[in-house]
Amino acid sequence: MNNSVIVGKYNVVSPNEGYPLLVSHKLTVRVASPHGNNYHHRVNVDSGNFAFTAAEVMELELKKLLDAVKSIHEEMNYLCGREEEMQHLNQSTNSKMAGLSFLSIVACLSVAGLQLWHLKSYFERKKLL
Repeated sequence: MNNSVIVGKYNVVSPNEGYPLLVSHKLTVRVASPHGNNYHHRVNVDSGNFAFTAAEVMELELKKLLDAVKSIHEEMNYLCGREEEMQHLNQSTNSKMAGLSFLSIVACLSVAGLQLWHLKSYFERKKLL
């Protein structure tokens, strides 16, 4: 694995140029990893440099990316399952609607037949047919 090198430089700018820096203006510098490993630590300094390889930082970033990929994969699996459920529900609803449409047509034709029968018998009683 190709490690990246992190390089840093720090420097306190004196408010009074030409005079020595007061102790109250000096820094305590600490550069640490998210896991608590110290890469650089200095006390009461006014300037300095640090450098370290970022293998641990890259490993942490890769773990974050892997977690994100796993989360996306789980979400996609969940959505695929939901899609199957919705397709099943859609097919079930369509078949129920087809059955109800057929039943509605049968009911309408039955009522039309009864009306024709009633009108025929009415006109026969009135001797119009």
